[in-house]
Amino acid sequence: MSKISRRQFLQTSTAAGTLLTLHPFSARAQGNQAHLRVASTTDLHVHVYPYDYYGDRPVDNLGLSRTATLIRELQSEATNSILVDNGDYLQGNPMGDYIAYERGMSEGDLHPIIQAMNLLGYDAGTLGNHEFNYGVDFMDKVNAGANFPIISANFAQKLGASGRNDQLHLKPYTLLTRTLTKGDGTTADITIGLIGFVPPQIMNWDQRHLAGKFEARDIIDAAKAWVPEMKEAGADIIVALSHSGISTAAQTDGMENASLYLAGVDGIDALVTGHHHLVFPSDKFSGDGIDVAAGTLQGKPATMGGFWGSHMGLIDLMLEHDGTAWQVAGSQSTTRAISQRVERETKPLVGDQDDLLAELKPVHDETLAYIRRAVGQTSVPLHSYFALVADDPSVQVVSQAQTWYISEMMKGTEFEALPILSAAAPFKAGGRGGPEYYTDVSPGPVAIKNVADLYLYPNTVRAVLVDGATVKDWLERSAGMFNQVEPGKDGQLLLNAEFPSYNFDVIDGVEYEIDLSQPSKFGPKGDLLNPDANRISNLTYNGQPIDADQKFVIATNNYRAGGGGQFPGADGSTIIFEGPDTNRDVIVRYIVEKGTINPAADANWSFKSHPDTSVLFETGPRAVDYLDQIKGMAIEPAGDGADGFALYKIKL
Repeated sequence: MSKISRRQFLQTSTAAGTLLTLHPFSARAQGNQAHLRVASTTDLHVHVYPYDYYGDRPVDNLGLSRTATLIRELQSEATNSILVDNGDYLQGNPMGDYIAYERGMSEGDLHPIIQAMNLLGYDAGTLGNHEFNYGVDFMDKVNAGANFPIISANFAQKLGASGRNDQLHLKPYTLLTRTLTKGDGTTADITIGLIGFVPPQIMNWDQRHLAGKFEARDIIDAAKAWVPEMKEAGADIIVALSHSGISTAAQTDGMENASLYLAGVDGIDALVTGHHHLVFPSDKFSGDGIDVAAGTLQGKPATMGGFWGSHMGLIDLMLEHDGTAWQVAGSQSTTRAISQRVERETKPLVGDQDDLLAELKPVHDETLAYIRRAVGQTSVPLHSYFALVADDPSVQVVSQAQTWYISEMMKGTEFEALPILSAAAPFKAGGRGGPEYYTDVSPGPVAIKNVADLYLYPNTVRAVLVDGATVKDWLERSAGMFNQVEPGKDGQLLLNAEFPSYNFDVIDGVEYEIDLSQPSKFGPKGDLLNPDANRISNLTYNGQPIDADQKFVIATNNYRAGGGGQFPGADGSTIIFEGPDTNRDVIVRYIVEKGTINPAADANWSFKSHPDTSVLFETGPRAVDYLDQIKGMAIEPAGDGADGFALYKIKL
């Protein structure tokens, strides 16, 4: 149990002693009106402390201990408020792995993220897709410690003929009865309905835990089933906790990022969104039905509060009572950040809540001991600064470990004689994570924290069976990372900002070139754009052009093999081996087995030459320390990039 109460927590002073003012809705509310603030977090991923366990250093841009300061401030600004979490809370950093794999969860134990959320007085939460990474039994033990309801309307043990007939694993919604203080100081009761949703893709991404035991329903179908019942049960207003992103793509059954269409469901008054690790309202979003200025989706107020505790999401509702019922008379959607970038540095905007840090210090210290254990040595630096433009040691070691493992697993099977390839992608390659978000391990001891840095997610190993033609298409899908360039033109932008680095698979065991002058065959989401496009050229196996009909085994992970990223040949139907081990565990065992690893990049892929042509890309400032290791490529610094990144030019 928590050592201090929520009341005691809220009575503690802020680190900066901030002087707070009421929100205009609270200040202007009339006698029949009340201001209600819905404050939210999303995608916390166990980031309680402001600490980068992969880099083993304190940081200012993440941590619920910082967001906690905002929570107190934001509640003080509003006459009435509730606090909710939007999922992806129990997996995502080494603290989460330590609890799941080392310490474990016995009946009655409190998980540190739940311990913190109890302390902060959360009113409700929902599941994200990463809640399933350690299995449903583990998730249930974690959730059992919550002093607030955790809900999910579309995750079921068995689906029925319609949503209301589903045998749901959790309650689909909760009704909070609250007493609101109105503008004239009098009070009135309100029933706030909260309903939660998770991407149905969990059935692919975590099929080893879910297949044959659980099912997931389309988000919109589930909403249409349960929202009317919430109204029947007395909900005055309904807020959707949607662990789903915001996309303007055409609505489809089982849509992953369905929040825009969820907003169109009659009866939903406001939405907390997430999963995308972005901020809404912001200029990151645009399109029909999205009003960034108003902070609405299809006219409904909505928010997305970043990730890792970087922001609070705020929906302020001006509620009005007409004598019989409460209605939303006005709204404002905003976010509040815990830090900002100033001259290429991250500056904190708030301090920590010391009581929360003290409460969780024991598990923080245990996590530090866990991540600092050495498991072997590396004779070369392991970095990812150039992972998107050249063969890379941080990806190479993952591929080598996967090949080593699957080679052993194939012995004695019908696939033993087949060639084994390995597909791996860089996870830490800048992007939304910022200019410091790169793997950087010096030669010498390799600790568990370094392995977690090389492989961020607790995926498990899979092997798929494909032919040579599919190997080429797999690489064509990866090559969507790059913009098409015009031969003979200087200084063209190389990377497609819409393409996540974790979908840039490099396949070891074959050699190939990427022809940037050709259009991409596939779009960022895996949709077929140009069926006749051929970016992948000179594709060879053992020095010979690859045989389109030859069978290959590709070592990969459960996310990719199960359909994550929509790669050709990876939809769950081609899996021939499901490993019981995580990719991280395999990397650790590989390093222990070898003692000293030397994963120097072997340059098995490169860009096709185009005279008088150059491209620009951004990477971390420390990339300059490793520039001399990039062989066979004309690459040079090109000044400062945006937001603290460094700019480089490649002559093709």
